[in-house]
Amino acid sequence: MSRAPLLESSLPGIPVRRGKVREVYDFGDRLLLVASDRISAFDWILPTGIADKGRVLTKISEFWFSHLREVRHHLLSMNPRDLPLPAGVDAAALDGRSMVCRKTQVVPVECVVRGYLAGSGWKEYRQSGTVCGIRLPAGLQESSQLPEPIFTPATKAEEGHDENIPFERMQEIVGAPLAETLRKLSLEIYARGAAHARSRGILIADTKFEFGLVGSEVILIDEVMTPDSSRFWPMDQYAPGRGQPSFDKQFVRDWLEQTTWDKNSPPPELPPEIVTGTRDKYIDAYERLTGAAFEWK
Repeated sequence: MSRAPLLESSLPGIPVRRGKVREVYDFGDRLLLVASDRISAFDWILPTGIADKGRVLTKISEFWFSHLREVRHHLLSMNPRDLPLPAGVDAAALDGRSMVCRKTQVVPVECVVRGYLAGSGWKEYRQSGTVCGIRLPAGLQESSQLPEPIFTPATKAEEGHDENIPFERMQEIVGAPLAETLRKLSLEIYARGAAHARSRGILIADTKFEFGLVGSEVILIDEVMTPDSSRFWPMDQYAPGRGQPSFDKQFVRDWLEQTTWDKNSPPPELPPEIVTGTRDKYIDAYERLTGAAFEWK
């Protein structure tokens, strides 16, 4: 089994914010984002890592930042050596899983775009005919494509689930002009990304973006349309009315749902076949999206 590299104390003396998957190291006006091979599900970091997952996520984000050329973003370099790393740091361990980025003032709202009815959106729709308060046509099924993509913001949570909020609440949090800008930009980026993915045989059912500000300039930050921040479905297997096979960590969630784990105690180790299958799905998503083979020494 592959244990997740924790990257603990990789950069001694550098301030760090540690998330479920990433560490963010502060170098003043620049940040170093390092993606580990950790995988989370049901608000738990699982004890078994997925080999190369961090590199796949990083390379997918790099692809999108390049593909979305006119969208302002925070990526400066893929080489951690462009920063003044402390003496003795193993820079090779950071290669392929690191992004040198501009520091921004992070907007405290997740910008979620949904093109299909799944997850918490499907659950709400069954109860009320709405998704995040947006009224949808009657008679939609699980995984139905929506008449048009919808913007459904959420508050950012350091732990636990993000909380869906109405657009009006987002306007209260960040101000109406910025909220309108982020809604428009999120829908535009999703439309472009979804069109490219569809041309490569992948449906992006939904995704979430993060944005930051440099002065008044809006910057796309963090990861972009990866299997961790999105639902990726194989187009050739798509059929509404049921859950879909996926390229994302739903494969792991489905296995956990079949175990006796109560979701309130430490989760079990993943068996080798689930680790291998998950790794294969992440790599398949990268290779389909980019048209390039995933290779790592």
